[in-house]
Amino acid sequence: MLTITDIAAEKAKEVLEAEGKAGWGLRIFISGASCCGPAYGMDLDENPKDGDNIIEKDGLKVFTDAESTEKLKDMQVDYVDDGQNQGFVIKGTGEAPDNGNGGCGSSCGGSC
Repeated sequence: MLTITDIAAEKAKEVLEAEGKAGWGLRIFISGASCCGPAYGMDLDENPKDGDNIIEKDGLKVFTDAESTEKLKDMQVDYVDDGQNQGFVIKGTGEAPDNGNGGCGSSCGGSC
């Protein structure tokens, strides 16, 4: 199951408040794929859609559709601030990418 760190939940609630959308949720979705696996996107959403999985963490609601829920299994939403970069990240083991169609396997990071 997707988990959300304490700091990510707090920062997401701050973003929602700053946008005038307190009480809304964070939607996480599949935004594409490559030979290295799925790419994810995040957006603000007022309500869940039919069939959504809803995760709650410290008053934050996170919505994912069925496909994204499966791909996000064993992943974690975190917030990083290393002094130069700050933002939300999705990390974890998740599913291994399906490279059965000629993908570049362990060479991810290079060009395919």
